[in-house]
Amino acid sequence: MDLNLKDKVAIITGGSQGIGHAISLRLGQEGARVVVVARTQKFIDDTVNQIKAAGGQALGISADITDPQSFANIVDKTLQHFGGVHILINNAGGENEPFQFDDITDEHWYQCFEINLMAVVRAVRAVLPHMRAQQWGRIINISSVAASQPEAVFPHYNAAKAALNNFTKSLSKLAGKDGILVNSVSPGLVRTPGFDEQLGAGARERGISIEEAERQFVKKLRPGIVVGRAGRPEEVADLVAFLASERSGFIAGANYRVDGGSVVAVAN
Repeated sequence: MDLNLKDKVAIITGGSQGIGHAISLRLGQEGARVVVVARTQKFIDDTVNQIKAAGGQALGISADITDPQSFANIVDKTLQHFGGVHILINNAGGENEPFQFDDITDEHWYQCFEINLMAVVRAVRAVLPHMRAQQWGRIINISSVAASQPEAVFPHYNAAKAALNNFTKSLSKLAGKDGILVNSVSPGLVRTPGFDEQLGAGARERGISIEEAERQFVKKLRPGIVVGRAGRPEEVADLVAFLASERSGFIAGANYRVDGGSVVAVAN
């Protein structure tokens, strides 16, 4: 299927590792000109070089997106290099610790909302005028199944992602009339490099393969995943590429779960 992404300019935050890395490569394969935004220059360079080695075009920008000024600079560099911006993938986010409510301070809450929500708000604010001028755009926010099926741990992250989904829906109603389609994608458990590192350590301790460690982890801790395994970053990237394309012209304000069936609710 031709997604008609050739020469579209796509900015991807957190675009050098894990799901973001897979999205960067996938859009590059489709002919988009990819702007890889992340913090660590080495990972940025590796991703940019992979895109270029496959015949694509890419620009790497090292930035801290929690800096209120960062996204204006990112868009300026994108316009200088590629002359436009058509697609924004807000992938950067997350939270690692603390994870129990009693240990989470006000500052942790603020930091979590800063990276998972406010950075997205500022990114949208920076690209929206350019997308409006061309009457075409795609904004895809990478959320989480935790937004709709939260657990007791990481309540600040769960709440921030729920807010992101709400913002996505609200923005879709504002921007749709200008040809800008806004949607969210909510991955479940995905085998990112960080998760693979944990699986590998456990597998080595028990003398089993990483695939068997994955199977046991899912069976014990994520029994709701009906396919019996974790997802792969490429499986999320394929959906994102479709939503970023001309083929998604009648999809707006939707939240797509890529979770192996783990969420039990019918509604998003």
